[in-house]
Amino acid sequence: MKRIISSAILALFVAFLSACSNSSSKEDTNTTSASTQAASTLESIKNNGVVRIGVFGDKPPFGFVDEKGVNQGYDVVFAKRIAQELLGDENKVQFVLVEAANRVEFLKSDKVDIILANFTQTPERAEQVDFTLPYMKVALGVVVPQDLNVTSVDDLKDKTLILNKGTTADAFFTTNYPEIKSLKFDQNTETFAALLDGRGQALAHDNTLLFAWVKDKPNFKVAIQELGNKDVIAAAVKKGNDELKNFINDLIVKLADEQFFHKAYDATLKEAFTDDINPESVVIEGGKL
Repeated sequence: MKRIISSAILALFVAFLSACSNSSSKEDTNTTSASTQAASTLESIKNNGVVRIGVFGDKPPFGFVDEKGVNQGYDVVFAKRIAQELLGDENKVQFVLVEAANRVEFLKSDKVDIILANFTQTPERAEQVDFTLPYMKVALGVVVPQDLNVTSVDDLKDKTLILNKGTTADAFFTTNYPEIKSLKFDQNTETFAALLDGRGQALAHDNTLLFAWVKDKPNFKVAIQELGNKDVIAAAVKKGNDELKNFINDLIVKLADEQFFHKAYDATLKEAFTDDINPESVVIEGGKL
């Protein structure tokens, strides 16, 4: 009887050791698989024959869908060039429409390979995604009706400020001026519609977007042209995807030789801005400020 019990205990002990060994082996395999996946991102994109790039569909002139259903804008021009350099054909890009608030999540959940949605680089975002070299300058601005006297943030404290969720404007005012009443929306179209129909008296967003928005709207003005930090716009990839990030960085440096982003500015932004906007206050070539 004792011999039977001892044999049973021994069998259980061997099974336990085997299970631990298998678990460790699976963990090692998973770690290796994850490492291989991260290292082969470019290869995977090439094997798939398409690069998935997140862009805006409602933020002209940076990223929008025109009346024919075609993606257009400054970011879209860069996205096509990435596809050209990576896959030999600018049409081998799958545009994935994103909103400001879901850009990080789309990278984390592998819904896109790259985000090119007028993405302002911030320390908080850099903890969750990896940014490439910058290709555009930006700051915050505030737009109001032409007859409204606003020259500083203090003038907004008795007004309703309209914000786009997940933007740097949202973060700036929520953190620094929580006492200002705000009205927030997910989509740019909703945000600007709220200003047009009077649900708020002011709207804060990227100044470059506001410069373009007011051009054909004489009843509105950019009352505060520069607010908060002078920031930069960059592409973003999933955290730890150094291979893809380095590819884009190398491309940005290479494109400086042909003044690519100045040409993209001329093709997409120049006509959208008023004549007093200097391209040098917007464009970055070669990733150098």
